[in-house]
Amino acid sequence: MNKVTMKDIANIAGVSKATVSMVLNNKAISISDNTKERILKIAKELNYIPNGVARSLSTNKSQTIGIIVPDIINPFFSEIARAIEDTANKLEYNVIFCNTDSNSKKEEKYIKLLISKLVDGVIFITGEGDIHSLDILNKNNIPFVLVDRDISNKENYCGVYCLNEEGVREGVEYLLQNGKKKIAFVSGNKSLKISFQRIKGYKDVMMEHNLYDENLIFEGDFTIEGGMKITEEIINYDKNIEAIFYSNDIMALGGMKFLVRKGYNIPNDISIIGFDNIKISNFVEPELTTIAQPIYEMGEKACQVLIEIINGNPSRKQMYFKPKLIVRGTT
Repeated sequence: MNKVTMKDIANIAGVSKATVSMVLNNKAISISDNTKERILKIAKELNYIPNGVARSLSTNKSQTIGIIVPDIINPFFSEIARAIEDTANKLEYNVIFCNTDSNSKKEEKYIKLLISKLVDGVIFITGEGDIHSLDILNKNNIPFVLVDRDISNKENYCGVYCLNEEGVREGVEYLLQNGKKKIAFVSGNKSLKISFQRIKGYKDVMMEHNLYDENLIFEGDFTIEGGMKITEEIINYDKNIEAIFYSNDIMALGGMKFLVRKGYNIPNDISIIGFDNIKISNFVEPELTTIAQPIYEMGEKACQVLIEIINGNPSRKQMYFKPKLIVRGTT
């Protein structure tokens, strides 16, 4: 069965296609109420769905935004995507989700796809910090907002971020205050600016206390499997590690899984801190001590800012949210 068209409605109603178009687009000023009601009734009975692409071409607005995330399996990104979708729905926008697997080629592919779908704007969380995708958006005059992961030359772009360095400093200070001195730190992909920021927070505090050892910084990949693998590497390097600070909760959960399997008691044998405060961190046992990002608020603000830009309203270039330490059972 073919898709119902305005022409089908016009044939049944005994009016022109132009009349149907005016009624369905709320432009029927000179059309009688009886005709309007008849057309709307027929459209409802036929389950008529407007052609969004045609409407986008005529109005230059699709009421749709794109969301690009590096790994939808990671609860941090799924939680922030949920916040964006909730906010977009309240503001009467639809969303298209794209998952890039932290692959710059997939990022570029999805950017081009979203542009071809006539999205009004894009919320973008980069996987590898590649600026090329943003150049494509700029050249096509597509508004965008960065979230969580900023990129070099960020002063040119709108973004919603967390104060990463500040959050890590608070966590390391807490561990030191609780008598931990030999603290390993697990970063994410070091090509990402958030990894640099979080490493800096760790390094500065450890140097202030004359405890810094560059060999205790390990590079992870923000996945649970990566967390298990890097924790094995840490324990093999030094079995006397007193605490491990992971750059996200997923790696911390992977590390906990490895340690428990090896017979470690958390936190008696080793303390664990994560970063993000994803919902599952409160349900594992022991519950995960973490640096909480206001995930929902960041997604909500990113969506609000993007739609403000789409509607021609100026906005601040960068917004920063303050994280806070949540102490639970792993410390």
